[in-house]
Amino acid sequence: MNDIVLVVDILAAVGLVVLVLLQQGKGADIGAAFGSGASQTFFGSRGSANFLTRTTAVLAAIFFLANMTIAYLSTRQVEPKSVAIPDTTEAPAPPKPATPPVPEVPSGPKPTKVPEVPK
Repeated sequence: MNDIVLVVDILAAVGLVVLVLLQQGKGADIGAAFGSGASQTFFGSRGSANFLTRTTAVLAAIFFLANMTIAYLSTRQVEPKSVAIPDTTEAPAPPKPATPPVPEVPSGPKPTKVPEVPK
């Protein structure tokens, strides 16, 4: 979900940049009056104003909604943790140390009888 919203956000941002660069400034009409060639544009001298303005407004709305959605989704995924209140979840039990192997008794002649100590 985050990836889809992020792609929509990036596409809306790129579209906004392109549309803003395509639009003419308000001073472009003055240049067209003196024959600077601005009246020979693709959409005409002011024919594209409504189309580009409305498309820019729609892309701006999509851009803002995508950014708000990203902010909402990113805050929902992380649980806030308090530094003052200790965590009540149990820590995992420490692993038991490995018991050392029992040494083998050497095989040899078995002692018969232990001599007594004199008193």
